[in-house]
Amino acid sequence: MAVVTVMASIHDFSATTIDGTEQSLADYQGKTLLITNVASKCGFTPQYEGLEKLHETYADQGLVVMGFPCDQFGHQEPGDEAAIAEFCSLTYDVKFPMFAKIKVNGGDAHPMYKWLRSVKSGLLGGGIKWNFTKFLVDGDGKVIKRYGPSTKPAAIAADIEKALAGELKG
Repeated sequence: MAVVTVMASIHDFSATTIDGTEQSLADYQGKTLLITNVASKCGFTPQYEGLEKLHETYADQGLVVMGFPCDQFGHQEPGDEAAIAEFCSLTYDVKFPMFAKIKVNGGDAHPMYKWLRSVKSGLLGGGIKWNFTKFLVDGDGKVIKRYGPSTKPAAIAADIEKALAGELKG
């Protein structure tokens, strides 16, 4: 008897929000997601401004930007969730959903990131290279594209518009 493997989607996972609430990602079915691992003390930290701009521009059309703080790269996210939330609010007026600090690489990486890495590998294979690696996910929960840390949020806008229009699928 053959075993049938059902391909997972982002909607099969959950994550803890920055305020400690468990959030099912199935709640985002039908939404286009931009998922990124973030850090407060990184050379790419000013990308928070661009991510918030994408959120402000496209949220009404169905985009959800999601920030996942991570301290695995150069100890650039040393604070706890309260400190991270305060930094994001006061420095960049972040209004998009932020989640609790996670690991994105290694055996104890968050299951969602293990899945994201397996579906769309990057220059280093499956691993995440650095903070602000971004994944664009369609409304069905399938990964469309992966962007490196140096890709500025504004450079993703055209792909976001295509994804929101259903012209770009994972």
